Amino acid sequence: MNDASNTAAHAAKAALDAAKAGADGALSVAKQVHGSTVFERTARAGFAVNGLLHVLMGLLAISVATGAAGAGDEADPAGALRTVADTPGGLVLVWVLAIGLAALALWLLLEAVIAHLLRREWKRGIVVLAKAVAYGALAVPAVTIGLGGSVDADSDVREVSAFLVQTPVGIVLLGLCGAAVIAIGGYFVVKGARRGFLDDIDTPNGAAGTAVTVLGTVGYIAKGVALAAVGALLISTAVTVDPAEAGGLDEALRAVVQLPFGAPLLVVIALGLIAYGLYCVVRAKRAQL
Repeated sequence: MNDASNTAAHAAKAALDAAKAGADGALSVAKQVHGSTVFERTARAGFAVNGLLHVLMGLLAISVATGAAGAGDEADPAGALRTVADTPGGLVLVWVLAIGLAALALWLLLEAVIAHLLRREWKRGIVVLAKAVAYGALAVPAVTIGLGGSVDADSDVREVSAFLVQTPVGIVLLGLCGAAVIAIGGYFVVKGARRGFLDDIDTPNGAAGTAVTVLGTVGYIAKGVALAAVGALLISTAVTVDPAEAGGLDEALRAVVQLPFGAPLLVVIALGLIAYGLYCVVRAKRAQL
């Protein structure tokens, strides 16, 4: 019995040692990838890609505000990607955008694990991890469109909402999701108002620095307002139990037009999204990675 116990103990220890060695090896590879110059440059390109998408989203939002938008012109990431895909050679560019966004998501994921979570810096690690998920989510429609598929964010949100409102638990969950999106929007507004985004970049001196600060301030606040509008739609859906009221960013921006002075307000938000996009382009070059 003792021999059997010793054998089992040795086997367990060997398994633990092997697992530890494997984890150490994986961590070493992750650190090498994270520190790769090529990978870092690809991740920086992800910020530029994100900026381009927001500029296009802002332009589409202006067309919505002025009534120039067509039935298929949606002022959201999928709509911006479709706009790119419809240009000559657009599918190639869509794949470039997808690769940039995916690389940035992976870089942030590695940063969250290596630089923060392993050091038990939970708050910072969770924030970076959430950013990784967000950029990864942006890469999904880019890949889908690149493969020739179609993406309709508003329709997807309505389908999920229709499923959730069938049960009391689902209704509560939908309301909590709306509240979470509003909280994220509030985070963007506060970060813009307090200029916390300046901690993420090496701010240039002089007039260029002032311009970057203005772009970031206006951009973060505008994006926060847009996200809060999406959250408000989700909460409204939970309250009315009407999935038809649900929608993504495009639906939220179109809802703004229905407000008093909604069209001018949407133009202001659209210009803010463009400002955020331009800030992201600057961040691609000057981000502290």
